[in-house]
Amino acid sequence: MKIHFLGTGTSAGVPMIGCACNVCTSPDPRDRRDRCSVLITWDDPALRVDEKHLAVNPEQAHRRQVLIDTSPDLRHQAIGARLSRVDAVMVTHAHADHVFGLDDLRRFTASMDGPLEVYAEPPVHEALGRMFEHIFQPHRNVNNSFVASLTPLALTTGSAVNLYGATWTPVRLMHGRLPIHGFRVDHGSTSLAYCTDVSSIPPESYPLLQDLDLLVIDALRPRHHPTHLSTDQALDIIHELQPKRAYLTHLAHDESHADLSARLPDHVEPAYDGLTVAMP
Repeated sequence: MKIHFLGTGTSAGVPMIGCACNVCTSPDPRDRRDRCSVLITWDDPALRVDEKHLAVNPEQAHRRQVLIDTSPDLRHQAIGARLSRVDAVMVTHAHADHVFGLDDLRRFTASMDGPLEVYAEPPVHEALGRMFEHIFQPHRNVNNSFVASLTPLALTTGSAVNLYGATWTPVRLMHGRLPIHGFRVDHGSTSLAYCTDVSSIPPESYPLLQDLDLLVIDALRPRHHPTHLSTDQALDIIHELQPKRAYLTHLAHDESHADLSARLPDHVEPAYDGLTVAMP
């Protein structure tokens, strides 16, 4: 199983519009942070992929690919990762920086010539239906050929979904006062959890985040924020959960990659756009 970081930044991205700070003007490519989205992949020898997809990226041949969130930067994230197909999409919550790339899924459904399953809890599907009426009420469109074909499927907190041999478990997190989902993914003996946009973890969610090979967790900035974990708060949670490795995401422009990396424990790193982490 692998995790591919397509975007690791805040809702404003880095560099931010109108900002000339040291991070926003940094020449280090790791300091360029798109809005958050990741791709989780794992091998499936039974998968058969059309030649048109292999021409874009031969690595897609026997690889299941599931997106978590569709950021507004999804188009160039997908091009950079050489994606022409995905197997499903998981949605953490309906904030703009996590779902406004949903319309770009039409290129996947067109190239795959079929619908794409989108998993989210019911309130998120309701919000997506309002935002993207042209997708979820296509009978109102003048021309349906330019609309993504999406199948909404409901998630229930703590109830696992099996996707092509991997088990996806929605984990309740709090984003300020908003309940959202993180995800635990188990494939074979390997496990990871992705917890973005979190300011606190309810006690009942901690058992779902135990015994992880890899934890990805929100760490917006060094100082407190009402709806996101600070760096030290994230490190406290990592210390409590004891994953084998951890990566920080949803990073603002308060610290450069190099500066943040230098002050983290050995098994914790800041994620960056384009990073791929493989697990045994």
